[in-house]
Amino acid sequence: YIIVKQSKRHRNISMLIESIKSNCPHCGEVIELVIDCSVTQNDYIEDCQVCCRPIGVTVFVDETGVPEVSLLEET
Repeated sequence: YIIVKQSKRHRNISMLIESIKSNCPHCGEVIELVIDCSVTQNDYIEDCQVCCRPIGVTVFVDETGVPEVSLLEET
């Protein structure tokens, strides 16, 4: 179980997309997640870009637009 609080922000021109780097809960390799900050809460499954195993992603975006991302191992 990994929680990532975004501190270093990389935003595109629309200011609604965040690019966040974190570690895969399966293999530990660094992965990049693209977060839509226009949605304040979101749950989805995304495959690791390195080991291809499924990761449960939970996103909460606070009132200032900063996302907090939790990653869980999916089976």
